[in-house]
Amino acid sequence: MGSPARIRILTVEDHPVFRAGLSTIIGSEQDMLLVAQAANAVEAIAEFRRHRPDITLMDLQLPGANGTDTLIAIRGEFPQARVIMLTTSDSDGEIKRALRAGASAYILKSMPQDELLAIIRAVHAGKKTHVPAEIAARLAEHLGDEDLTGRELEVLRLIRDGYRNKQIAGQLAIAEATVNFHIKNLVDKLGANDRTHAVTIAVRRGLLQI
Repeated sequence: MGSPARIRILTVEDHPVFRAGLSTIIGSEQDMLLVAQAANAVEAIAEFRRHRPDITLMDLQLPGANGTDTLIAIRGEFPQARVIMLTTSDSDGEIKRALRAGASAYILKSMPQDELLAIIRAVHAGKKTHVPAEIAARLAEHLGDEDLTGRELEVLRLIRDGYRNKQIAGQLAIAEATVNFHIKNLVDKLGANDRTHAVTIAVRRGLLQI
């Protein structure tokens, strides 16, 4: 009998040192094969089309389109794609977005090597979404929280960019009273003290980029 087929892996990582580390880790495993590497979204999609890997290890923070946007693009073409998100961030907003987009796992780059390899094998074997205990705990903190609406996020972005309520009303072509209503709602949802504090919380939770 021949040896079983190896797990074919694509890595998407823009930091050369970490990319090289993943290459070394995967190369040391007899049941794994690194078929391609990419440093950004465009390369990732092209390499996925070319190789159709079993598993993709995707960095969340990429130049240009981020890892979740790249995941969405890949799964739009290849719904069965199994993508493991690698990140330094445990922000619940980013985690939720990646998992909703169909990530097979969401793991921190600080995870021990043997745990990373175990998750690759588990995802390849068909195990459902894997989220480590510390990530699950962060999600649980905000389990009952209401999500911000698209309009509330628009208002929050404009607050972040230094706009006053009247200016926000002008930008969004809505009444200033409506802006005040949205701000009250988003402040309540985030448990913030005021509009500025709401921006700080949203950035920390990954709901808003700096």
